[in-house]
Amino acid sequence: MNLTTNDRASYLAAGAGPSPAAGPAGAPGRAPSFALETVGLTRRFGDFTAVDAISFGVPSGTIFGLLGPNGAGKSTTIKMLTTLLPPTAGTGRVAGFDIVRQPVEVRRMIGYVPQMLSADGNLSAYENLLIFAKVYGIRVPQRRKRIMEVLAFMGLADSAGTLVNKFSGGMIRRLEIAQSMLHRPPVLFLDEPTVGLDPVARRNVWEHILRLRDEFGTTILLTTHYMEEADELCQEVAIMHQGKIVTVGAPAAIKAAAGVATLDDAFAHYTGSSIKDGGTFRDAARVRRVARRMG
Repeated sequence: MNLTTNDRASYLAAGAGPSPAAGPAGAPGRAPSFALETVGLTRRFGDFTAVDAISFGVPSGTIFGLLGPNGAGKSTTIKMLTTLLPPTAGTGRVAGFDIVRQPVEVRRMIGYVPQMLSADGNLSAYENLLIFAKVYGIRVPQRRKRIMEVLAFMGLADSAGTLVNKFSGGMIRRLEIAQSMLHRPPVLFLDEPTVGLDPVARRNVWEHILRLRDEFGTTILLTTHYMEEADELCQEVAIMHQGKIVTVGAPAAIKAAAGVATLDDAFAHYTGSSIKDGGTFRDAARVRRVARRMG
């Protein structure tokens, strides 16, 4: 499921705006032991199991990476955790709320940046953010201040009035992250945040992701098939292969346990294949489509 600006607005309208942190039972005011947690999370499509009973926890204020080739189950996992797709079995909690029983509460606590282009190219950066300010229920007197704050944080203040179809791919990605953080969510999901970007733009996005963690204490779950990206950004990673998590831990610990120097080599060690070999024709076509849209 790919979300346009209007799609995302409709999705968020069902649960816009942050609410107090909740404990394991969803009671306000109690911080959960993990900002994100799954136990046996599973999704099947007919006879095909896209995500196979995965379990992991993400401590608050950390960046956690789901690593794997296209088709490994990363995006399906994010869609379940963001309540876009119901699990077939198992459970997940986000900021203490159950993704099945408390989807509205979950949506209030998260920001989400999908793989596909979601900003409206016929609107300015400011206008794109204004749509989301209204959806999130940000009060009228606060809207302009909040919008300009996130534009400045993402290095886009000088481009507030520029049409997004004039932006570079890296600028578009930073705008989409700005949209997702406008309501100051404690948990942020980034699905392949740098796909289609050149190395310079990719590193610029990395810097802003790290600032979100360091300056706001945001918990971030990102998916990527770029191993160097995970090594640079993540405190912990989970390597996914054919819907399963084959290992979880700090990148350095995973490499040490496998006796290798890189996460690419660690992936090969744990799965028996190169991450570059993964995915289908459809996956490859989708990635190239995203790359074209991102410029």
